[in-house]
Amino acid sequence: MTNTNPLTCFKAYDVRGQLGSQLTPDVAYRIGRAYAEHFSPESVVVGGDARLTSEALKFSLAAGLIDGNTNVIDIGMCGTEEVYFATMHLPVNGGIEVTASHNPIDYNGMKLVREKGIPVSGDTGLNTIKAIAENYDSEWIDAQLAYWLLGQYAEDNFISGKDVINEEKLHTSGKYIRDSSRSAYVDHLMTYITPSNLSHLKIVVNAGNGAAGPALDAVESKFNELGVPITFIKVHHAPDGNFPNGIPNPMLEEGRKATEDAVIEHGADFGVAWDGDFDRCFLFDHKGNFIEGYYIVGLLADAFLSKNPSDKIVFDPRLYWNTQGIITRHNGKGVMCKTGHAFIKERMRKENAVYGGEMSAHHYFKAFSYCDSGMIPWLLIADLMRQKQTTLADMIEARISAFPTSGEINIKHKAPDEAMERIKQHFEKSATSADFTDGIGFNFDSWRFNLRQSNTEPLLRLNVETRQDTELLKTQTQMLLQFIGTE
Repeated sequence: MTNTNPLTCFKAYDVRGQLGSQLTPDVAYRIGRAYAEHFSPESVVVGGDARLTSEALKFSLAAGLIDGNTNVIDIGMCGTEEVYFATMHLPVNGGIEVTASHNPIDYNGMKLVREKGIPVSGDTGLNTIKAIAENYDSEWIDAQLAYWLLGQYAEDNFISGKDVINEEKLHTSGKYIRDSSRSAYVDHLMTYITPSNLSHLKIVVNAGNGAAGPALDAVESKFNELGVPITFIKVHHAPDGNFPNGIPNPMLEEGRKATEDAVIEHGADFGVAWDGDFDRCFLFDHKGNFIEGYYIVGLLADAFLSKNPSDKIVFDPRLYWNTQGIITRHNGKGVMCKTGHAFIKERMRKENAVYGGEMSAHHYFKAFSYCDSGMIPWLLIADLMRQKQTTLADMIEARISAFPTSGEINIKHKAPDEAMERIKQHFEKSATSADFTDGIGFNFDSWRFNLRQSNTEPLLRLNVETRQDTELLKTQTQMLLQFIGTE
């Protein structure tokens, strides 16, 4: 069959594209049909973030799945990890979250998984789904069904609970079910901590007008039910796809100020901010200081290894001296893995690792089906603070001083391959060791760096760290930037 519908929204391990030009309800329908055709699932969970276009895309996706004879369980507006959890909790064969996370407002996308949250990436089905979706002719597309579903929502008489839309109207064997796993999801979150340890904590929580607000409210209700007094100072809490306070992306400095200010104003014990689909959380100490995700990886590795030193920890190669040092101190086993959620999850399953962390604030947990969560990390950190009777700042500051970093520097470059090769040729003879797990990494006695090409954007990404030397960090970072060049 001739490829008449080339799709540019498929990336290395998810779907992401500009609305209208790359991603439309028609494309979403084709993706649903292709997922159903490739995997032949009986049932699939779908959910969507707070973006204004997520509902329409989700219904079109659901229509494609239903026309492919797949039952759809719609868990509503939720975070990506709630779809992951639902694939663990419910007897389903997969899940799809409609989300663009922290991308610009005119973007949306999808994250696809199999049963138990197993990721669908380029080499595990995503490329095949792309090929199938591209080869559907226009007459295959039943947009009427998608609009019918959307119309039901607009009329506010959506089918709820375990009821099923009339199959005669759907003219297929696929069923559409509205359900929620949020209560069970919150119960699962509580298993990572001793809830009473969090008693009387005051925490600033910034949902960024994304999907985290309702989930956080459910967590708060659970603490109330358990009789644990805890105070949440809520910032930009209500979901709003217009994002009046900016796209929820605490990786950007301008996305941090509201949380920093609220922590200081309210004298909070610490602060938490999430991206749009809350699969990442970002932490602030009681002084309002933003904590780089790299140091949280080390802190969580320490927490797990303190309980069982024989556990394995997976980490990415961009920055790792701090994490490696903590693992060595516990006589644990560290496993370096290529950056990216599909790679981390696959390696964790292979190694049976208890925890995996990326400096980009993705944290993965064995007990969460090796999936990433933005809710589990801050709960663990809060519990750890109370166990150690200390502050987040006190737990982190010594490690920051021991291994200062540049943070990830993104570089637009007209010839990224040439730049990578030039850097490799220049440094490989003088380095004490090299690593090519992901990009190029060179270690020296008192400093190291990693340079890699982004899997999702046309960028080079540079990370530098030193041993207790902030001046060396500045000079070596500047030297590398000049050597790499730009567009």
